[in-house]
Amino acid sequence: MSNRHLARTMAMQVLYEWDFRGKEAIRLPEVVALVREEFAPKFDDGGYVEQQVGEIINRLPEIDTTINTFMPNWTVDSITIIDRNILRLGVYELRFDQSIPSKVAINEAIELGKKFGGEASGKFVNGVLGAILKDMAAKGEKKQADVERETRRDAGAAASQTDVE
Repeated sequence: MSNRHLARTMAMQVLYEWDFRGKEAIRLPEVVALVREEFAPKFDDGGYVEQQVGEIINRLPEIDTTINTFMPNWTVDSITIIDRNILRLGVYELRFDQSIPSKVAINEAIELGKKFGGEASGKFVNGVLGAILKDMAAKGEKKQADVERETRRDAGAAASQTDVE
């Protein structure tokens, strides 16, 4: 398991625990410490878990509104706690974390859904996040990480074409 995938898994576990215990009723640093001790006591994520969870909680109303918009037959509160928090992490990484390419955010969320969710969680997460990405593309919203990836890909293609000529 890659370091970033492990950190995402831990962030999702922190969000799950926070949500399960009634959100405001618990102290996040204690939950982060508990999850870190359980999953990877010697793992140094450079503050990734705390940063992602803190940003998700700070943007929770906006994230939950986004999720509700792209789940017309459901609400955030009506889906399982695990799917809800995988989607929260995925939406945050997809829409707000400029350093994570969109496809990486979606693929990681799908993998978390397959590993921790129910039988259809991976497909469900894929459907919701895919619809959000499609909407972002229709609006011309591009993340910095996606622009950089496209620039590197285009530069590599141009270099390959020059080598051929």
